[in-house]
Amino acid sequence: MFFDGAVNTKGVGIGAILISPTGQHYPATTRLQFFCTNNTAKYEACIMGMNMAINHDVEGLIIMGDSDLIIRQAQGEWETRDVKLIPYRQHVEDISKRFKSVEFRYIPCFHNELVDALAILASMLPYPGNVYIDPLEIQIQERHDYCNTVEVEPNVQPWYHDIKIFLKTKEYPEQANGDQKRTIKRLSSGFFLSGEVLYKRTPDLNL
Repeated sequence: MFFDGAVNTKGVGIGAILISPTGQHYPATTRLQFFCTNNTAKYEACIMGMNMAINHDVEGLIIMGDSDLIIRQAQGEWETRDVKLIPYRQHVEDISKRFKSVEFRYIPCFHNELVDALAILASMLPYPGNVYIDPLEIQIQERHDYCNTVEVEPNVQPWYHDIKIFLKTKEYPEQANGDQKRTIKRLSSGFFLSGEVLYKRTPDLNL
């Protein structure tokens, strides 16, 4: 489980992500409507993530965050002297007893980017009131959007078909007129056919 909190002039947001052993991600983010320091926001995020794990019937949990203070206090290595943090530390300890095993690990902030983004998103959004917001879905797009809308007509030859046929047989399409024949001949000079593979000639004579 990863957790983080964000406090800025726009508000306070927290985020947590559960990751299953198979790599399934379960993200959650919440906007807090009460005063929080940076540390109390991170505690809130940690507790939210732990409650998520309980709701998913998780028995063993590894909790990772970029707050050295929170992690060390949860591990019992540092004392909790701030009166605002004492109830948080106790609550984390109480929740931990509901798991068969719990381990707290400190990680650098650059390994916590996704959950940090969730917390910042919640802190920046205006309070939606009773408006329902669907779960956030993050997609990966590897091509320009206009490429995804190109429709290929069935049984249509590729654009280079006439060029390839001309290089192979020196013949033009049956319905080609004079201008079309000249165009095919001119375009074919920029290509090279090797077997069934058509190569484009570049200005430096590479293929």
